[in-house]
Amino acid sequence: MVDTALETLLRRDRLIVVVSLLVLTGITWLYILWLAAGMDAMAIMPAPGDGMGGDMAMDMGTGDGMDMSPGAMTSMADVAFRPWSASTFTYALVMWAVMMVGMMTPSATPMILLYARVGRQAALEDKPFAATGFFAGGYLSAWILFALAATLGQWLLEAALLLTPMLASASRILSGFVLISVGLFQWTPLKDACLRQCQAPLMFIQSHGGFRRDAGGAYRLGLLHGLYCVGCCWALMALLFIGGVMNVLWIALIAIFVLAEKVVPGGRLLSRIAGGLIVMAGLWQLAAMT
Repeated sequence: MVDTALETLLRRDRLIVVVSLLVLTGITWLYILWLAAGMDAMAIMPAPGDGMGGDMAMDMGTGDGMDMSPGAMTSMADVAFRPWSASTFTYALVMWAVMMVGMMTPSATPMILLYARVGRQAALEDKPFAATGFFAGGYLSAWILFALAATLGQWLLEAALLLTPMLASASRILSGFVLISVGLFQWTPLKDACLRQCQAPLMFIQSHGGFRRDAGGAYRLGLLHGLYCVGCCWALMALLFIGGVMNVLWIALIAIFVLAEKVVPGGRLLSRIAGGLIVMAGLWQLAAMT
């Protein structure tokens, strides 16, 4: 009976992994939508302390419940930066961590499914399961570390009054230089090296010691893969500060492009074409200042 139950589980392992990844992605995107709705609500809340809108603005350290509708603010000099508390930092870190998990889980799915498949084969050969969950956990841990760096970046930009209350760039100079930097990075050898690791899951695993059946080894392998993925995509994530960290459409477009770079044939060409277009957008931002 035990063998029968194990065989049934093995036949369904791909389904289990797929459902788990879908649930994880769905939960994170629901959270992102909830955050975005809260940020939009702040635009119509009149004053701090009069309701959820003002309180949320103060919690995020982005404003004092002022009118954040388009055109309502002419300069970030009109906004006084509120020093972040520990709870504000934690709130922002959770926001970034959930956003990274939601954006990057789809692009990691082929690698995770491959790991699960080998785990099934290992079990059928009377060997221990490959620890797929630990591998996925290691991958996502790398992006949570990136979320910490992004949170620090948000804090610095807010302190310099370079972000609007909706967490988008308030400076054409900042937007131009960020866009140009991101576009140029798409052409660098570092981008090439990291993207190659992400585009060929089996080659990555084979070139880094093969599959791990123990939890610690699987976690470390997943973490390494995640770090390569961060190295490939970190610059693209900086674009969130251009279109708005809470702009759901912008978030979705970046996530789709990240996935396309990894799974579409000729993804390297796609990456370079996008890099060229991003550079031109940055130059346009700077030219618009004259």
